[in-house]
Order: sequence, then structure tokens, then C-alpha cells
Amino acid sequence: MTKLKLTTVGNSTGLVLPKEILQHLRISKGAFLYAVETPNGIELTPYDPEFGAQLDVAEQVMRDDRDVLKKLAE
Repeated sequence: MTKLKLTTVGNSTGLVLPKEILQHLRISKGAFLYAVETPNGIELTPYDPEFGAQLDVAEQVMRDDRDVLKKLAE
């Protein structure tokens, strides 16, 4: 378990993430994290759930309409 510190940033509150956590998440300064509510609480992730849903739809279209996409590529 890692203890995280909240700090004041202007009129907001910021969270300080240790270098080890940044490396584990494979992110660096300026990256975005997404707070996702799960049954176990709030999860911080670099994965954008909305983008993931869009990719799922795109993959389904590519599977269902493979012949149409092939013709369009010609």
C-alpha cells in the first residue's frame, strides 16, 4: 500500500503520485488519468473507457462489414 498526499494547487486540490506509481501506470507529467467507479471503489487508470467502447464498436463493424471495407479500400 502506498500513502498518497493531497496538496493545494491554486484554488484546487492535487494528488502527488510517486515515481514508482507513474512508472507502473506508464505515464508521465502531462498525461491524463481517468477515475472510474468500480464495485471496489474508485480506480485511477490511463485507459479511457469511452475510447475503449468506441474501439469495440469499430472492431465489430470491421468484422461485420469486412467485404464492404475491402471494396472501399480498392
